Amino acid sequence: MLNLFFKVVDGLSWIASRLAELSVVILIVAMVYEVVARYIFNAPTEWAFDIAYMSSGIMFLLGVAWVLREDAHIRIDIVRNKMPERVKNIIEGVTYLLVLCPIFAALSQVALHRAMRAWTTNEVEMVSPWAPHMWPFYWALAIGLVVFTLQFAAEGLRAFAGQRTGSKGAQA
Repeated sequence: MLNLFFKVVDGLSWIASRLAELSVVILIVAMVYEVVARYIFNAPTEWAFDIAYMSSGIMFLLGVAWVLREDAHIRIDIVRNKMPERVKNIIEGVTYLLVLCPIFAALSQVALHRAMRAWTTNEVEMVSPWAPHMWPFYWALAIGLVVFTLQFAAEGLRAFAGQRTGSKGAQA
C-alpha cells in the first residue's frame, strides 16, 4: 500500500514538473515577444509583466516537488555525512513528515481557499492594466503546494522506512 502511495505521489510530482517546464517555455516566449515588441516595434505589451511573474511562480511551485523527489536541492552535508544512515533517516523523516508536511499542508489549504475564492468571484489583477483573471494562477500555485506537501509526506515515510538513498543532486 505504501509503495502505491509512493508511485502516485512520484507520478504527480513528475506531471507537475512537466507543467513547470511548459511554464518556462511560456515565460521565454513572452519575454522574447516583449523585447521584440518594445525595442523593435516600439509597442510594449500590457501583459508581459503579468505573464513573467505568473510563469515564474508556477515554474517554481510546480517543479519543487520533483526536485525534492530527486533529492536535487542544494544542502551543506558536512555534519550529515558523518552521521549513521539510520540517524540521517530519522532526522529527514521527522523534518519532512512531522515538521514540513504540516506546514505545507496548511499553506496548501490557504492556497486552495484563495484559488476557489478567485474562481467564484472572477477575481482579476487590480494593479495590472491587462487585468488578467487570477484563478488560473492561484489554482496552479495551489496544485503545486498540494503536490509538494504530498512529496514531503512520501519522502518522510521513505526516510522512516529506510528507502531514501543518499543525496542524488547538487551539494554545496
